[in-house]
Amino acid sequence: MYCLIPLTRWMALLLLISGLVVSSALAQASEGAFATWLPKQRWQKRVVLLCAPNSASSELKAQRHQLAAAPAELQERDIVVREVLFDQLSNPDRQYIMQKLGVKPAAFTLLLIGKDGGVKRRETAPISPTSLFGTIDTMPMRRQEARRPK
Repeated sequence: MYCLIPLTRWMALLLLISGLVVSSALAQASEGAFATWLPKQRWQKRVVLLCAPNSASSELKAQRHQLAAAPAELQERDIVVREVLFDQLSNPDRQYIMQKLGVKPAAFTLLLIGKDGGVKRRETAPISPTSLFGTIDTMPMRRQEARRPK
């Protein structure tokens, strides 16, 4: 009998490390796929968006590497990490990211979106997982989650 949870964590880690994340699938999907996906995460997951002009971004690579070192902490906080590569986005997705989330396509931006759908943190340079988790751990909803028995 196989346990699906470790396999799921391993797969998520592989996807994060290799860069084979949702952004390319979103670019190939129907127009406006990102605008549909993101609201579905509300009240389910915290979302960390790693926005960059393309996959060659040194800031993107650095942030990806740092987050890949903390898969258990990401899972514990219900965080889903997605890359948003502007050179792979459909026009509707590009417009959504720029207009609704205020991200500029020419530079790296990290967005932390809370379970309520609001932008909780915006950074233009890579940050440490400790700093990211510190922001999340001060949120009232996260403090409630941490008090619940596991």
